[in-house]
Amino acid sequence: MFAIRIILDSEPDPAKEKQECWQVYSIVTDMYQPNPKRLRDWLSIPKSNGYESLHITVMGPEGKWVEVQIRTRRMDEIAERGLAAHWRYKGIKGETGLDEWLTSVREALENADNDSLKVMDQFKMDLYEDEVFVFTPKGDLFKLAKGATVLDFAFHIHSKLGCKCIGAKVNGKNVQLKQKLNSGDQVEIMTSNTQTPKQGWLTIVTTSKARTKIRQALKEMVARQHAFAKETLERKFKNRKMEYDEATMMRLIKRLGFKNVTDFYQQIADETLDINEILDKYIEQQKRDNDTHDDIVYRSAEGYNLQTAQEETTSKEDVLVIDQNLKGLEFKLAKCCNPIYGDDVFGFVTVSGGIKIHRSDCPNATQMRERFGYRIVKARWAGKSVGTQYPITLRVVGHDDIGIVTNITSIISKENGISLRSIGIDSNDGLFSGNLTVMVSDTGRLETLIKKLRTVKGVKQVSRN
Repeated sequence: MFAIRIILDSEPDPAKEKQECWQVYSIVTDMYQPNPKRLRDWLSIPKSNGYESLHITVMGPEGKWVEVQIRTRRMDEIAERGLAAHWRYKGIKGETGLDEWLTSVREALENADNDSLKVMDQFKMDLYEDEVFVFTPKGDLFKLAKGATVLDFAFHIHSKLGCKCIGAKVNGKNVQLKQKLNSGDQVEIMTSNTQTPKQGWLTIVTTSKARTKIRQALKEMVARQHAFAKETLERKFKNRKMEYDEATMMRLIKRLGFKNVTDFYQQIADETLDINEILDKYIEQQKRDNDTHDDIVYRSAEGYNLQTAQEETTSKEDVLVIDQNLKGLEFKLAKCCNPIYGDDVFGFVTVSGGIKIHRSDCPNATQMRERFGYRIVKARWAGKSVGTQYPITLRVVGHDDIGIVTNITSIISKENGISLRSIGIDSNDGLFSGNLTVMVSDTGRLETLIKKLRTVKGVKQVSRN
């Protein structure tokens, strides 16, 4: 590296000094190609030790990089003689204590009986009561508030360095994170890739900058942990072939006593909650929800009674026969799948002793068979569906054409034995989707209705919920 220093005889006026330094910069860069990555502007923001200068690196005539330092006479004196030269230019008089401080230092150094280093240690902080100056191993100087710790210094340099900090070497000696720094200390930060920010760090640091960075790092770390915990939970659901329902999970989290979702996922991340237990409780929550919904008994189903298991002539196994004319245990149709006459069904003995009738393709059927196979009872419909209607919800999706809702309701009204109970349609960006609840007697009439709805112009999909 070859360097050239240009010193200007400028008047000690900050604005004029900057202007003339940048004029020199313009002349140099007009003649030689500069490296913009190597520009160091300590004119606009001087270093903490008062150093002011403008450094640029240009390509020399022989193809070698040359550093050019541009400064004024005043700046050069500060660089060579230190901050005392800066105060002399500022015109500071004895009333600030500077003259007395310099005189006492001179006298102490002239006295051969005194230990010069101890004297300097005694005096060096007199003018810097509110801040300390520390060095990196490379000699870079940093200014920190008085009382700053090793951890403050690490975060002052960079957030990533602070987050990985495990301690430091101060003047060659290993110290802890909470070690307070003194002016003149040379600090080498030690890191570990396994280190992560801790909540307790907030009590160690003294600077607001470090506290802000620690809080931000903790927040980001918690967010990552929660995202990983949720992903792990959903993966477990997938492995068990269970459907993950956000609303059901929220009710479960509330029932478990958690005030917010954050605490729930934090315990999963900390492994204080067993995911398998959560899955079991989730299934229980689903059952609770189904039991709650099944308390609503439709008039058309009030007459239904369930006969105890009877022997069928065509089978050696006991099968529950569902018939409105039979007397016995009362049963309810499960709301999770809404079975109707003609569906393949099975019975499930609930904890309370009642029986719920589910469709064979119910979303919860697999889990029930795997976990509670001993409570499954075969069942079939008996008799005919004449005079009996069941509520069925259809999901309809399509283009938002004019009159499409009228066409849909018109088809339903024309069907014998089918009545529209409720309709909810949402339209967005030319598309519509919604749920239709109809009263229907059996699967045959339902399939006929679905086929007719699919023929309506604009309807793209009709499915049973």
